[in-house]
Amino acid sequence: MGTSDMTNDITRLSASDLASALRDKTITSVEATQAHLDRIAAVDGDLHAFLHVSSAEALATAAEVDAKRAAGEELHPLAGVPIAVKDVVVTKGLPTTAGSKILENWVPPYDATLVERIKAAGLPILGKTNMDEFAMGSSTEHSAFGNTKNPWDLDRIPGGSGGGSAAAVAGFEAPLAIGTDTGGSIRQPGAVTGTVGVKPTYGGVSRYGLIAMASSLDQAGPVTRTVLDAALLHELIGGYDHHDSTSINEPVPGVVAAAELGAKGDLKGLRVGVVKELSGEGYQAGVSARFEESLDQLRALGAEIVEVSCPSFTHALDAYYLIMPAEASSNLAKFDGMRFGLRVEPAEGPVTAERVMGATRGAGFGDEVKRRVILGTYALSAGYYDAYYGSAQKVRTLIQRDFAAAFEQADVLVSPTAPTTAFKFGEKLDDPLAMYLNDVATIPANLAGVPGMSLPNGLSDDGLPVGFQILAPAKADDRLYRVGAALEAALESGWGGPLLNQAPELKTTELAR
Repeated sequence: MGTSDMTNDITRLSASDLASALRDKTITSVEATQAHLDRIAAVDGDLHAFLHVSSAEALATAAEVDAKRAAGEELHPLAGVPIAVKDVVVTKGLPTTAGSKILENWVPPYDATLVERIKAAGLPILGKTNMDEFAMGSSTEHSAFGNTKNPWDLDRIPGGSGGGSAAAVAGFEAPLAIGTDTGGSIRQPGAVTGTVGVKPTYGGVSRYGLIAMASSLDQAGPVTRTVLDAALLHELIGGYDHHDSTSINEPVPGVVAAAELGAKGDLKGLRVGVVKELSGEGYQAGVSARFEESLDQLRALGAEIVEVSCPSFTHALDAYYLIMPAEASSNLAKFDGMRFGLRVEPAEGPVTAERVMGATRGAGFGDEVKRRVILGTYALSAGYYDAYYGSAQKVRTLIQRDFAAAFEQADVLVSPTAPTTAFKFGEKLDDPLAMYLNDVATIPANLAGVPGMSLPNGLSDDGLPVGFQILAPAKADDRLYRVGAALEAALESGWGGPLLNQAPELKTTELAR
């Protein structure tokens, strides 16, 4: 078998299958890590999923895992499986930019809690993935360091803000990745790239070491190719952290056991609520068709399908685009050119703190960040606070009440993840409202703090992947995995394997020989 053939074989394994091969010693972590680094070298010039590749560090971790395994040490189930990390998560010794010029070349002095857990478990970190600047965007077109391409069609967006993590996993550059989700930034990229993305319950994964955009909304979570892989990564990074005051001081729900149970295909007695306000008008025909077909699959597995109404969801987008910019304007105030990151002094005139801040932010922040900071500052300003920010928080309460009422009627709620498939670069860049509408189905979960999952449920009429969203009550993340794994198994039996096997770009993008 040639080197490129072996690389292809290894990189196409799921994380759980790769972990099994490592435990069986049929391959080593060094071989697995090198295969993924070779894949990155071969295709990332086209995809641009990575902002930084940490080859030496990843191979060193892999060699250490191999040595421990050879010595008979007991290791974490995912030990030796490579992973990519979104560049909004701080990593000691590795650059962390949040996709912004204002943090270009910044190397943090500490690790985020979830990175500490990844390192302690022995997962080689392949590098940091591209993203919309400070996680503000739905297309990864707002990165200061260039666009990431969708592996299904290199002329199309990979979603955002975590397009780099989704593209890396969809493009077989990494079996696992970390994303963050403030209004859909894990789930919407998952939908348009044919990958699995999970936003855990707010507080279920520590936010310590995440560069904050909106502190009451941000949540880190898994980006993978299978539901079981997402569960394995979720259990690794989840759990209480005393560094994070919003961290839930309870055990991680049994998500791996739930995924394994769901894969057996029995959903008898489970009530699935179809959210009336998250479908219909405004959704691409192929998206709606795949959604209805997935509901039929769930019925065939024994689930009861009921319709639920969440009337306040129609105002979720409006509330989100007041709360999120308000929190972002506060969080981004720390980027002032004084303590770390970019510093730009005025070209002429006195060098005062105020003028340095203005020059630094003017040069360091992109247009979308400036737009949201200005909007958020306005919403918080004297005379407008109650009318805008205060009113948005009242709508947030109504959305939380709608969720509570809906979960009395159903065990999980479902909807399409995104209203359309991946659009072409530049198509919505000059129309912020059209861009923001990509997250219309994902935003309610962030406002309420409930967990959500997107998994691929087929191709639209344009040949591009569609996502199916599952929502569960807070701290009931295991329900996502039971339903997701059951639907995944049913769908894959019809496709003859993972949906990613059907991606035309992936079939033609071969390793350099």
